[in-house]
Amino acid sequence: MATKNIAGVNVDVNEEGYLTDPSQWTKEVAAEIAKEEGIELTDKHFEVLNYLRDENEKGNVLTIRKVGKSGITDIKGLYTLFPGGPLKKSSKIAGIPKPTSCV
Repeated sequence: MATKNIAGVNVDVNEEGYLTDPSQWTKEVAAEIAKEEGIELTDKHFEVLNYLRDENEKGNVLTIRKVGKSGITDIKGLYTLFPGGPLKKSSKIAGIPKPTSCV
């Protein structure tokens, strides 16, 4: 485990850059991680991120299909919001562990 300064905050990350302590997440940290991924966050992004964080906190398994059925966005919209690996990138930005379904 390593420590990384993101948006002026020292956070614990794993070797892939995912936060290991979701409580260290803030909107500013999310925006900085998103910037590193080439994404500028909008309100719709934050709706997805908050959904992912809530589901993770409940211990629910996350899948692209489940996010697509959340009522926040459909699967195509998720790919548009987080291109090139929507669940992997959105989870990283949301400050939660990488889902087991992601390679």
